[in-house]
Amino acid sequence: MTTPPDLILRPSLRQRMRAGETLLGSWINSGSPIIAELMAACGFDFLCVDVEHSAVDLPQVQQLFQAIRSGRPDCAAVVRLHGVDYAFVKRYLDAGACGVVAPLVRTREEALLLVQAAKYPPQGLRGVGFCRANDYGMRLTDECARANDEIFLAVQIEHIDAVRNIDAILSVPGIDAAFVGPYDLTASMGITAQFSHPDYRAACDVILTACRRHAIVPGIHVVSPDPAQVKARIAEGYRFIGYSLDITMLTTACTEGLAALRTTVKLP
Repeated sequence: MTTPPDLILRPSLRQRMRAGETLLGSWINSGSPIIAELMAACGFDFLCVDVEHSAVDLPQVQQLFQAIRSGRPDCAAVVRLHGVDYAFVKRYLDAGACGVVAPLVRTREEALLLVQAAKYPPQGLRGVGFCRANDYGMRLTDECARANDEIFLAVQIEHIDAVRNIDAILSVPGIDAAFVGPYDLTASMGITAQFSHPDYRAACDVILTACRRHAIVPGIHVVSPDPAQVKARIAEGYRFIGYSLDITMLTTACTEGLAALRTTVKLP
């Protein structure tokens, strides 16, 4: 079976990265297919299902990927993993992930594990089986031929050890992006959530400089749903942006709306 025309014509997220585009996405922690479908329809370049800090499991992830595709086929379905081991990585790719964000990568060896798990031979060790990614076997040959070139891999730089090892990590062939996790990175430095602290700003500069040196796309998660912060990060050079997450945007809309109402209306 040949690849459907819409898949042939549509650039992958990795291709768009390599073309120099700035990509704006968001995080899904709720596990709701309705929210995932709606957010995709809103126009995000990608949506990342978080399986590290949520109760979402693999069957739910596949349903969320299907919902994202239903909301807008051009929205790339991404997963933030809970490790870089082979057993973790391959199953989410088989479920249809267009890319993965691997948490807490601190060494070159961990980055190598990610690449080996995500790439088909001869570049890696990913096993071949019938799954959603290849239309349950109907596009197996086509998928194996395209996956290594189209699935992107991002290492999450969220520990000061990773900053110290940044050149070794980013020199691993197959790594496409370095994604800053600001909360964990500051926590590892003893300055949790102090994003204006000079030590944190210096660490980010090290990451950005290394990304330029290795031709790696720099990314960052802007957790607060604040467009001004996103614009500031883009001005600094980040091109792969996670704009808040579903549960935080819902919480913000509810709390801010209620606060505004309570200033004018007497509510219990």
